[in-house]
Amino acid sequence: MSNNKVSRRQFLSYTLTGVGGFMAAGMLMPMVRFAVDPVLQKKEGGDFVLTEKKIADITEVPERVDFTFEQVDAWYKSDITNAAWVYKEGDEIIALSPVCKHLGCTVNWEADPAHKNQFFCPCHAGRYEKNGKNVPKTPPLGPLDQYEVRENDGFLEIGKAIPNTLV
Repeated sequence: MSNNKVSRRQFLSYTLTGVGGFMAAGMLMPMVRFAVDPVLQKKEGGDFVLTEKKIADITEVPERVDFTFEQVDAWYKSDITNAAWVYKEGDEIIALSPVCKHLGCTVNWEADPAHKNQFFCPCHAGRYEKNGKNVPKTPPLGPLDQYEVRENDGFLEIGKAIPNTLV
């Protein structure tokens, strides 16, 4: 046996330190798990969303195509519906974002009878050409964003928004 005896004061100090450490760990572990868990979860799917629009049905006239995808915000999952203006330019399929670069309103194709073959933003009379380029001397400061597109079994898939490469 050891000659070093533990006094009552040391015993209580060691015991309280140990119990306090276990209690602190018991409180901190769920907080750490809460903060780190979303980072460790596997991401499902890809960046492209399958639409119901057939590639064969796309024409040279821009047509609104709605698409829905699941958005995950930490533990909250929600279905988000978005839209794109889709048309063909030769053999290439173009998909443009409907969000105006001025104030974020939604643009529509040929919505203003005075300006045919243009996208029109009703908020402040912003106009864009068919390729998404903003018309000079109108409120938008830049071109409409473009979506990445690809074909999947004859249907259109829309990817993430990128800066417009057509202008």
